[in-house]
Amino acid sequence: MATIHQSTGNPRAPENSRLYAVGDIHGRLDLLHRLHRQILDDAKDAQGKRKVIIYVGDYVDRGPDSFGVIDWLINEPLEGFEHHFLRGNHEDMMTGFLETGSGGESWLMNGGRNTMDSYGIGLWDMIFDFGDLENARQGLRDALPESHLKFMQDLELHHREGDYLFVHAGIRPGRPLEEQSEHDLLWIRGEFLDSGTDHGFVVVHGHSSRAEPDAYANRIGIDTGAWRSGRLTALVLETASRRFLQT
Repeated sequence: MATIHQSTGNPRAPENSRLYAVGDIHGRLDLLHRLHRQILDDAKDAQGKRKVIIYVGDYVDRGPDSFGVIDWLINEPLEGFEHHFLRGNHEDMMTGFLETGSGGESWLMNGGRNTMDSYGIGLWDMIFDFGDLENARQGLRDALPESHLKFMQDLELHHREGDYLFVHAGIRPGRPLEEQSEHDLLWIRGEFLDSGTDHGFVVVHGHSSRAEPDAYANRIGIDTGAWRSGRLTALVLETASRRFLQT
């Protein structure tokens, strides 16, 4: 499934643990249901082990049911798993619009209209001016459950497990983790994707979609464009092994 471009060395997940990293969901609740069932089935032989699931962000926009995805992740967590929810650039755009009204036109053009529609705010035929954007922002604030707002406010920027770092977009090569900017963690592409730098850990990320998972020595990309391809991917890590589950 994944293309291995070069030797991946011997990075390891923590002992007695099985890790599942889920790629960009983008409103595809149907695929999330299917992938969760696969993960639960896969984890049946991991009894007694620490089971961790890390979602790399971009839960909302583009697909048809952003509301359903957020609601499911809040109310139906996988039993017996430790959960980590990372922040994606689409959550960054959405919360920026919610909080200050900034970037509304860009967000709506990049899938935000689908999200608004999933919260019951029909915008498909509306022509926006600045007044309309403010009305749309207020409408979304009114429609957004408090639990959904808290979920997005509490999202993590990164998570570390053994020799793996999980982050939405990537990191800026040559810069220590504690000095990484939030913007790079959520938005970086070329400088990170094209770099062969040994970061000191393997970066597992989404954000930059490919037809299949993309595994290099220093990074593994797991955004397989679920909203349009129907392929939602999970990377499974255990000791020195890695494999993939996919809808």
